[in-house]
Amino acid sequence: MPHDPITDAALDLLRETDAEVADIIAAEGARQATTIELIASENHVSPAVMHAMGTCLTNKYAEGYPGARYYGGCVHHDQVERVAQDRAKQLFNCNFANVQPHSGASANAAAFLALLKPGDTFASLVLSDGGHLSHGLKVNMSGKWFNPVHYPLHYDENHPQFEQIDYDAVKRVCREHQPKLLMCGYSAYPRVIDFKLMREAADECGAIMLADIAHIAGLVATGVHPSPFPHAHVVTTTTHKTLRGPRGGLILSDDEEMSKKINRAIFPGMQGGPLMHIIAAKAVAFGEALRPDFKAYCQQIVANARALAAGLSEHGYRITSGGTDNHVMLVDLRARDQNLTGADAERWLEAAGIITNKNGVPNDPRPPRVTSGLRLGSPATTTRGFNETDMHQVAAWIDEVLAAGLTGEDQLARTSQRVRASVREMCDQHPLP
Repeated sequence: MPHDPITDAALDLLRETDAEVADIIAAEGARQATTIELIASENHVSPAVMHAMGTCLTNKYAEGYPGARYYGGCVHHDQVERVAQDRAKQLFNCNFANVQPHSGASANAAAFLALLKPGDTFASLVLSDGGHLSHGLKVNMSGKWFNPVHYPLHYDENHPQFEQIDYDAVKRVCREHQPKLLMCGYSAYPRVIDFKLMREAADECGAIMLADIAHIAGLVATGVHPSPFPHAHVVTTTTHKTLRGPRGGLILSDDEEMSKKINRAIFPGMQGGPLMHIIAAKAVAFGEALRPDFKAYCQQIVANARALAAGLSEHGYRITSGGTDNHVMLVDLRARDQNLTGADAERWLEAAGIITNKNGVPNDPRPPRVTSGLRLGSPATTTRGFNETDMHQVAAWIDEVLAAGLTGEDQLARTSQRVRASVREMCDQHPLP
């Protein structure tokens, strides 16, 4: 774990009370400090954000909203929530922000509760092509309580937008099914989203447009990716990916009536007392994102993602859709070797200190627990100060490990040990915040 007097003191205090848990936390800190994090949905928060999470604000119930609480003693909680709201509105240039959702999935569920009735139809991307479980998975609330219909990517390999959103199909699906809500924004989509075209499709059938920008929120806030406003009626997001804040959710809008419905859907519709220590950390993260250097950080996220994608392409891997415009890429491992699976790749790379997650690629014939691909992202490495040269080196290490794994266990063990040592050296050169 990187040296931080406040964190070190907190762990020492915890160790006096519960050495077992303190040791686990310390071990996790060491793991993060000495491995390369390439999971697209993860990042490393600043010490200020981390410290805000561990404060006395956790001791208070604050059901309701600023100025309208159901408990006394909330004066400072009102203040910190208003700061978070104001900074979020400034960051995304909108008029309304609810900072209370516990997660992105909670934010989506609240939006559905506010805007739909059970059984209503909504449209989203085919989930196996990059959607999220809260976008209509049958075992999720969104798929159980509502009626999801799906629009596809371009599947024709000869089409110039192969494996990118088929906006004509979006319109066809909306005309055919007349959904009450059209959802865009994805969990594993590497290209710019045309929010204007999405709004046109929504308007044709009278649908509400909801943009889930959980992955690209930091890029949107800094103008590195186009904003869903003014096109989207409602925007949901997490706060912990490219936005580099604590784990949590956020709902944004410019529509006053929808905003009132969303407030009621969060409380009392779905949640009781908000997590005020997390809201304080959100406020700190939003403040960091409003600084000029955060835009440079987001620009570097994209540059690093493109460098990693290019490096992997040079080693014979296929990047779905041909590249990336944001922080994420889907790597089709079959181009390197038909026998290579995402599950094997994830396991082999972790042994070498490179942390990834297996992920299906469009039209993947393998099941979700196996997959033919990896989803990789650059936010966490960029936080540590990696540049394009570093990302090309990471691509080379990935190929070394996977090639060794295909050769056999003995070769894999030797290669993993050697790469692990090199990864530690690079991590020492780029310490955590």
